[in-house]
Amino acid sequence: MVNMKPSPRPVICFRPIRPSDLGTLEKIHGDLFPIRYETEFFQNVVNGRDIVSWAAVDRSHSNGQSDQLIGFVTARIVLAKDSEVGDMLSYDSLKSDQTLVYILTLGVVEGYRNLGIASSLIREVIKYALSVPTCRAVYLHVISYNNAAIHLYNKMSFRCLRRLQGFYLINGQHYDSYLFVYYVNGGRSPCSPLEIATAVLKYMRNAFKSMSARVWRNEDRKVKWPKSRESRCLVSLTTQSRRNLAAECTGCECV
Repeated sequence: MVNMKPSPRPVICFRPIRPSDLGTLEKIHGDLFPIRYETEFFQNVVNGRDIVSWAAVDRSHSNGQSDQLIGFVTARIVLAKDSEVGDMLSYDSLKSDQTLVYILTLGVVEGYRNLGIASSLIREVIKYALSVPTCRAVYLHVISYNNAAIHLYNKMSFRCLRRLQGFYLINGQHYDSYLFVYYVNGGRSPCSPLEIATAVLKYMRNAFKSMSARVWRNEDRKVKWPKSRESRCLVSLTTQSRRNLAAECTGCECV
């Protein structure tokens, strides 16, 4: 187990994960996660193949450990239309290039926990997502019993949108997962409170217009048309003709 102890005054810095981090990265993953990752995954991380990553290091060490990993986060860009959260994201489906950032793994070695390192790593991911114009959200899964992670994402304003039954299979046993989303660059839930309020107001406005139009038509039907003394017939009366009644119907009286 990687068990580095922080110095009295740790200086935490962040950088991309490099090929030289391979051994430490594999060991920390093995220590922290019940899921075993393939060698290909670690090769993709350290070489930046379709995966973006950040490493946390403590520069205050002077014994050759100043560049050793004490924390990490890995993520991948995916197309919004191909993701599992596409139905929970309001975006223009006609724009096929819209993307999401999916957090794959996040971890901090035991001796450096409760120092805000995990929060800082997540902020690095959010900052990256904000820099991608087509990105609409950051999302991830959390196993249902990881209360510390659930608390962290809630504190950082992620939204828990769904509980997935039996998402993880670990040692022959199924575990549920929570799906968390953080919207960026105008991305939002299709059922956000603002959209619901806007829809209700639009409905009420249209209903009022429709009711007003019916009332106006009913009032028009109640108007008694003027009778001509010469022909003794009713003259159809429009709004404009009522205004010009005196000029057009001389010798007529209204009945």
